[in-house]
Amino acid sequence: MVFTATVGGKQVPCHPDQAILDAFLRGGVWMPNSCNQGTCGTCKVRVLRGEVDHRDSPADTLAPDERAAGLALACQARLRSDAVVEPSGPGAGTAGRDTHPLRDLDTTVVDIEDIARDTRRVRLGLTDPLAFHPGQYVELAVPGSGVRRQYSLANTADEDKVLELHVRLVEGGAATERWIFDGLAVGDRVRAAGPLGDFFLAPADEDGGEPMVMIGGGTGLAPLIALARTALTRDPGRQILLYHGVRGAADLYDLDLMARLGETHPGFTFVPVLSHEDPPPGTAHRTGLPTDLFVDDVASARGWSGWLCGPPPMVEAGVKAFKRRRMAPRLIHREKFTPADA
Repeated sequence: MVFTATVGGKQVPCHPDQAILDAFLRGGVWMPNSCNQGTCGTCKVRVLRGEVDHRDSPADTLAPDERAAGLALACQARLRSDAVVEPSGPGAGTAGRDTHPLRDLDTTVVDIEDIARDTRRVRLGLTDPLAFHPGQYVELAVPGSGVRRQYSLANTADEDKVLELHVRLVEGGAATERWIFDGLAVGDRVRAAGPLGDFFLAPADEDGGEPMVMIGGGTGLAPLIALARTALTRDPGRQILLYHGVRGAADLYDLDLMARLGETHPGFTFVPVLSHEDPPPGTAHRTGLPTDLFVDDVASARGWSGWLCGPPPMVEAGVKAFKRRRMAPRLIHREKFTPADA
């Protein structure tokens, strides 16, 4: 049996064992989404007509009174009848537009490179190009485990035949310690799905060209590279301030790329920030927290857009810092790297 799910006048088929969000994205119909694990609430919808099974929707994200009021998490809920829904979380006004369809991907590892302490660059080759928005992510299936893990793309949209991922080792991690850092090799086949996520620039004809500040923690730098390069391609003179926060100098990477962007684009500034070590002699690295340094460096961010990617505490501190400098909340974009066991 196949049900029909409707949002914004767009209809897609939805199987009983398929998440509502998955059905819309695979049908090429946009619905706001971020974590796709039931922890962020971005894909929260109101069920206007029809019945759903909430499955494993966590009470922290979808409270009992919200369920009673007809709300559901689209990434978790399954249809039990034809249904009409409307998004009620962040980005609700964008629902129903066309987008790049979510696809299952057969990829092959073409390159693995250690780029920093406990950090690897993994490049996956595609047989067919993947259409996506820079800043989105893909989900990898860990062989033999039933586990799936999500990794942001460092690619721009025209680099559509190879997926570049930046992966940090997690102690005991099913995807990292037990696979990517232990046995994954060039030539291996990897099952993936993408694109996913709503952390991306507006289309070129809707991009306001405003100054941008970006703060990335650890491998949270990956999507920011894609966003910065895309923005600078559209407008080579755009003002972009990019902070990369890490524990020590050994955790920094792609410094040569950052230097080239700064040489080519005078409006681009890169600030490496160390939180647990003094800068090595002869470097311009700064110490502290990137969110605090932003407040020190920028007197007003009115009219700017803000982009935050990394651990939840850093993202939350960044939102406060941006608002403190009078950035409009609608221009604050965030991507939290939530631990898989959360």
